[in-house]
Amino acid sequence: MSQAATLSNQTKRWQEMDAAHHLHPYTTHHELAAKGARVITHAEGVYLYDSEGQRLIDGMAGLWCVNAGYGRKEIAEAGAKALTELPYYNNFFQTTNPYVAELSEKLSTLTPGNLNQFFFANSGSEANDSAVKMIRFFWNLQGKKTKKTIIARKQAYHGVTMTAASLSGIPSMHPQADLPLPGFTHIDYPYWYGEGGNSNPAEFGLKVAQALEAKILELGADNVAAFFAEPVQGAGGLVIPPETYWPEIQRICKKHDVLLHVDEVICGFGRTGKWFGSETFNIEPDSMSMAKGMTSGYQPLSAVAVGPRMGDTLFNADEEWSHGFTYSGHPVACAVALANIDVMERDHLVEKTGGEIGDYFQGKLSELSNHPIIGETRGVGLLGAMEIVKNKETRERFGDAGGICRDHCFENGLIMRAIGDTMVLSPPLSITKPEIDELFGLAVKALDLTAESLGVS
Repeated sequence: MSQAATLSNQTKRWQEMDAAHHLHPYTTHHELAAKGARVITHAEGVYLYDSEGQRLIDGMAGLWCVNAGYGRKEIAEAGAKALTELPYYNNFFQTTNPYVAELSEKLSTLTPGNLNQFFFANSGSEANDSAVKMIRFFWNLQGKKTKKTIIARKQAYHGVTMTAASLSGIPSMHPQADLPLPGFTHIDYPYWYGEGGNSNPAEFGLKVAQALEAKILELGADNVAAFFAEPVQGAGGLVIPPETYWPEIQRICKKHDVLLHVDEVICGFGRTGKWFGSETFNIEPDSMSMAKGMTSGYQPLSAVAVGPRMGDTLFNADEEWSHGFTYSGHPVACAVALANIDVMERDHLVEKTGGEIGDYFQGKLSELSNHPIIGETRGVGLLGAMEIVKNKETRERFGDAGGICRDHCFENGLIMRAIGDTMVLSPPLSITKPEIDELFGLAVKALDLTAESLGVS
């Protein structure tokens, strides 16, 4: 039997096992079973390899997370060492471990402003869920027990637990589980290209920010606990707010004594060219959630960071903080995070993303605005989006172009995400200029094929 036949048979067997027993995230399962899942077997640098031998350049860094790139032996070795020394112990029972203590201190040197205390969880969803509990506990300790409602944004993505999905403003996430839960509400989001009409970006940014104040006044400031938002909305379509947006949001939060929680799950750890998106957009949060790039996806780990206002209140409370996970501050995950941060600092990945490499990526991205079906490109650091449109003047959409383009990408060796008719890129921060050239060469090919599929000459 030839090697190709052997690979094909092995792939088919894995696909059969997967279809029979594995429930995937965000999947119509019978359709995937009929098609057969792509089996990814190994990775190196910015490349993935499937079970049939095809190489793909990972334009999404996994799920926005493999910031240091694949195959970093230093990170793997740090995890192996921790597995040998302390494979597990909990942080209940008034105990800690060296890795979580060292990581907490390290994070305090990287986070913006005065965020210097950390609660650890396993995913961005768990971190955001924990942050809501922390915020409500804080207001209870302050004697303001009516301050419970959380305001978030339409098309926000904050995770999939019951609380995090309620925070999220993507309508399709809610009906299956009868969400959102009480105490969550959503306002318009700063998507100028899709929602701004004929207004200029600065005017639009102010208008959308002021929707927060209108909602606070509607609900009553004594009933509003916090505003939750990502610096750049990722899964909601890579929405980068106009420069007028964040200053006005912060003014409103301070005026009405509403806590500002910034979800840095995607933007954190260098993605925008600073260690955190809050630095890029000059945001001063009261609390912050982080995950993904903290370990570059090598281990599950997330955290909630708080500053003195919240942290000191929780620290000095006579009441026990009744929250925690079996794997909060897991020693192996924390060891991996420390090694990942060491790699990022040693290789100057954040500085490169905010400088030469990020500038090169953004330059190549902007060139795509000349493509016949691209109405706008936008980006920051190593985040990029392309709007596929039928008419550049009116911004009319095709409605089904994103999925077509995504499939052409996969077929030709590129992973690029479709969010509706918006194509999104978020490659590893370790990407080089030649790899950026390859990535955008494949993107152009996929866009050309998409245009052909849509009957655009």
